[in-house]
Amino acid sequence: MFTCKKSKTLQFITNTSHSIHSQITSHPRISLFIFSLFLVQIIILCSPSPPPPPVSLPPPVDDKCKEGQVYVYELPTMFNSDLVGTCEDLDPWHWQCGVATNGGYGMTATELAGIIPESLVQVWHRTNQFSSEIIFHNRILKHKCRTMEPEAATAFYIPFYAGLAVGKYLFTDSTNEERDFHAVQLIKWVQNQSYWRRSNGSDHVLVLGRITWDFRRLTDPEKRWGSTFLNMPEMQTVTRLTIERAPGDYQDVGIPYPTGFHPRSITDIQAWQSFVRTYNRTSLFTFVGAAREDVGDDIRGLLLQTCRNESVSGTCRVVDCAVTPCANGSSAIMESLLGSEFCLQPRGDSFTRRSVFDCMIAGAVPVLFWTRTMYDQYEWYLPEEPESYSVFIDHDDVSAGKKSIKGVLEKYSKEAVKEMRERVIEIIPKIVYSDEGSNNSGMKDAFEVAVDGVMRRFKTERDQRRQESDVNVPGN
Repeated sequence: MFTCKKSKTLQFITNTSHSIHSQITSHPRISLFIFSLFLVQIIILCSPSPPPPPVSLPPPVDDKCKEGQVYVYELPTMFNSDLVGTCEDLDPWHWQCGVATNGGYGMTATELAGIIPESLVQVWHRTNQFSSEIIFHNRILKHKCRTMEPEAATAFYIPFYAGLAVGKYLFTDSTNEERDFHAVQLIKWVQNQSYWRRSNGSDHVLVLGRITWDFRRLTDPEKRWGSTFLNMPEMQTVTRLTIERAPGDYQDVGIPYPTGFHPRSITDIQAWQSFVRTYNRTSLFTFVGAAREDVGDDIRGLLLQTCRNESVSGTCRVVDCAVTPCANGSSAIMESLLGSEFCLQPRGDSFTRRSVFDCMIAGAVPVLFWTRTMYDQYEWYLPEEPESYSVFIDHDDVSAGKKSIKGVLEKYSKEAVKEMRERVIEIIPKIVYSDEGSNNSGMKDAFEVAVDGVMRRFKTERDQRRQESDVNVPGN
């Protein structure tokens, strides 16, 4: 049975039925053919119309994205993937082949087998300390608050591998134009994007895989290190996540150096925390590093000699990085950090060091000699009370012989050291970059802390602009 609701269709059926009735009377065969056509027409005209195609909707927003969503620019490959090269492209002492392997995490550190629990060997990798650009890019593409609709975004992520771009020229006799080339081209590209022009880049963010000083080349022609990327006017409004920030620069945000520990789950984190908490530490302190006589205010040589002198009694363990390559971790470094109560952390080529994070993840208490090494760098990640998780000894007092490192550290009671270690162990989940397929059941890792911090920052700035706009409205 068919139902027709259109008046024109009803009229057609009525007229056609009369015609068929007259044909049946005079021509039975013809009438059968006509009647068949009649039925087909009724089916076509009276059948219900097909439903309209479904409306294409963006993916549902996670309830936890209250601060907003992030849009990831699809840059030309010259700004990211094309920059990932081989060992020959960069100084092999600071870089290694396969840096992009496993989403920036590197190959599994099988050399740690026998030192750490067997169940955790697979979560330790030979991660390069300058790989955060690749890690963040791969992680943000899968983030729950990523949106494919730029008009719905609170933040705009620029996946430019600036550290890789400048790193190709840091150890070569290159020109300033070569060092700035990718940065200049990137600025030209983003300036053509409508959402950049709308905000002048103030709601844009990128990650710098090297320290901020590698992008702030001085005007002195004799000091040609790095690029001028962060000195460019267009970059003054962009938020930069970097492993070492410039004090006083609001746009720089310090994020932890990538280490080799990339847990897959909260179970991995808890197992590691239990392991370092109960490890038998037989030495008072350790030093991992090398003398750097070319660095001003360098006390590394002094610390190295001090540790060697104390190694005879077992008080200190030493790993001389002039002999043992330390750029991406080693079994010697792991054994040294695990076996010591404290780890000495002087400044390196700059004020920060990856070794500080290696130290804390191993459950050792860091001993700092410059406040800028940690205290002025990683506010989103560390407790407000530095004495709760670290020891500070002014480098001038050490250089002048006013304070003995051994003497200072021996004054801490076993209970005090235990309390500081427990605080360090509590920090571990926030300063590691979890495996990209991990399920940490709500436990925030370094990547998540950074994303949350950026979204809060942009939301706060947006709310402030709205308040200022309301105040300036005539009549208010």
